[in-house]
Amino acid sequence: MRRRPVAVAALCASAIAIVAVACGGGSQSRATRPSSYLPNPTPTAPAGAGEVVRGITYCTAGKIALKMDLYYPKTRAASMPVVLYLHGGAWEFGTKLSSGGIVNFSPLLERGFVIASADYRLAPPDKFPAQIYDVKCAVRSLRARAGQYNIDPQRIGVWGASAGAHLAMLLGVTDRSAGFEGDEGYGDQSSRVQAVVDMFGPADLTAPGFVQNTQGISQAVFGVPANSSSDVLKKASPITYVSKDDPPFLVVQGAQDTVVPLSQSREFVARLKAAGVPVIFIVVRNAGHGLAPTEQGPMTPNPVAVLGSVADFFTATLRKP
Repeated sequence: MRRRPVAVAALCASAIAIVAVACGGGSQSRATRPSSYLPNPTPTAPAGAGEVVRGITYCTAGKIALKMDLYYPKTRAASMPVVLYLHGGAWEFGTKLSSGGIVNFSPLLERGFVIASADYRLAPPDKFPAQIYDVKCAVRSLRARAGQYNIDPQRIGVWGASAGAHLAMLLGVTDRSAGFEGDEGYGDQSSRVQAVVDMFGPADLTAPGFVQNTQGISQAVFGVPANSSSDVLKKASPITYVSKDDPPFLVVQGAQDTVVPLSQSREFVARLKAAGVPVIFIVVRNAGHGLAPTEQGPMTPNPVAVLGSVADFFTATLRKP
């Protein structure tokens, strides 16, 4: 495997208890399709989980079966809100599972949410827009199978970390006119979501403050040279599509993040506010990328409080009408 710049490697580094971003998944190489990966033994379900259904094929891209896991709360209802979780890993690494443990879904499970954690195709074998095609199909499949899964098709949220947050943002701000629907199935269903949590995701891939820190990603993931003026990066940037009909956002960013700079989230939040989109912005002091702690002092707000804010946000935005 070729050596990656330090900042790019940081995109794949494990974070604290809030988010664990898998880089290699043990023996998994990035050329391995994510759907083929299942650790042995199977990870322990998070506290608060009732039934866990693993390895559901939600869509098929060519001959690749794309998988998701469903985590149900201990107390089930006939029609529950669902949050789709999208892992990080620089669009090149990671799975719906993590080698260091999964994201802490417990606060949402305890409030009666279903969690759907999904794989998506990885670069460089599958370059962008394969990733957004996949996660849009994941949303459409949840909506199409809502009765089977006991979820409410009108209460679908998405939560992403780092590269997964970039995809979550795109789910929030794009409709069919963006050309990201793909042809993987359930074309009669909408891929729009009703709420988005963006944790330290890049919003503007053309910004020098981001691109200069991620040499190699432009070519490996998006197929264009670094510092390129290509429209590919503009088209792939969530900030390009912000409009007044976007769903509510919660944006969480580490103040000392040197991989996805704080300026990315600030500009995205400013764009959302200008468009009249409801948005909550949490800047975590003394935290780097992945909300990793720095040596400058305790993180404020702390990890438990951040997770509580995520649960509060989805409770408020996806509560039953």
